Amino acid sequence: MSVSDLEVQQRPLRVLLVEDNPADAELTREAFERNGMEIDLSVVADGVQALDYLHKRGPFVRVRRPDLIVLDLNVPRLHGKDVLAITKGEANLRVVPIVVLTSSAAEKDIVESYALGANCYVTKPLDLYDFRKIVSALEFFWFNIVRLPGYDDGEEK
Repeated sequence: MSVSDLEVQQRPLRVLLVEDNPADAELTREAFERNGMEIDLSVVADGVQALDYLHKRGPFVRVRRPDLIVLDLNVPRLHGKDVLAITKGEANLRVVPIVVLTSSAAEKDIVESYALGANCYVTKPLDLYDFRKIVSALEFFWFNIVRLPGYDDGEEK
């Protein structure tokens, strides 16, 4: 990979964080901000809100499709696995990468998440420093190395 492949982004990167724990949501926001990239971070606290956001319903009617979804499995109202299955089951949304960032290290959750279409599965570390490192690594990988659909020209496909 050349330096030209890591060019400055053309617009803020849109991230949808599905996280019911306000402390984890704030830690994620802080970790993104520390890295200096322009991130447009939207946070929803449950699975129903996540689908409303992705389907542009209710208060989310004017939102743009995210470039990346960071999903906690253990969210209320609609489990994260259901959000994952519904999102990956829709042609216009399945191209959006979904990072499962959750406290569960259970093999069953890992296998099911990948079977439902998760692009990666990361277990939340308990240590604050390690949590920041994980978010920084995710940000670097997904926004500096990976090519995301519809990002290069600033328009959604």
